[in-house]
Amino acid sequence: MSPRPRTAVVTGASSGIGAATARRLADAGFHVILAARRVERLDALAKELTAAGGTVTVYPLDVTDRAAVDAFAAALDVHSPIHVLVNNAGGALGTDPVAIADPADWRTMYEVNVIGVLNVTQALLPALTASGDGTVVVLSSTAGLGTYEGGGGYVAAKHGAHAIAETLRLELNGQPVRIIEIAPGMVRTDEFSLNRFHGDAERAAAVYAGVAEPLTADDVADTVSWAVTRPSHVNVDLLVLRPRAQASNTKVHREL
Repeated sequence: MSPRPRTAVVTGASSGIGAATARRLADAGFHVILAARRVERLDALAKELTAAGGTVTVYPLDVTDRAAVDAFAAALDVHSPIHVLVNNAGGALGTDPVAIADPADWRTMYEVNVIGVLNVTQALLPALTASGDGTVVVLSSTAGLGTYEGGGGYVAAKHGAHAIAETLRLELNGQPVRIIEIAPGMVRTDEFSLNRFHGDAERAAAVYAGVAEPLTADDVADTVSWAVTRPSHVNVDLLVLRPRAQASNTKVHREL
């Protein structure tokens, strides 16, 4: 009998970086557990991956709902051990300066980018540890490493995600669990900027104006797949990923 494939959980797997990461991990031989709120999208992705020879399981999940996360972890007992957790669920809302920013947007961003990571990591850490070779990936952002005007709420949330990754690495030292943080810069996906600008497609498109090649979701997914498939003794503590046109959060070359 062939050994059971290693199992990877991907949150926010219904679109963008999450869906691309699920594709990459399935292609790398993982049994991929797809978790997100939009079940119809997960079902479509599962059908695609299964047709390509992958093995997947779909779970509807809101990472900010702790009771739902705990139930999700209990349901995963049939797939134990868990080898990889990719904390991808996240997002940005608004670009107002701190003086007039909507606290509701800040609260929503904190809940998904910080508490969501905390919820899922806490719930799955026993299974990751029991695997004897677990990996937790935190998809943060270059926003978690530096500030920029109009980004206060998102920057604060991603700094929180960055702090979780750094602290976990200290607290789990000596345990068979790696903590990997991937911090992308400018990534063009179908929804990130559109959600940030509350559906304003013109403002969303302007973010990438003149940038010939921003990162794609697959660029980030390829990096995640590479990082989690390094030999077990190799830990990619923090990997910052930007397009060549972006030197920092505030310096981007645009050909207009």
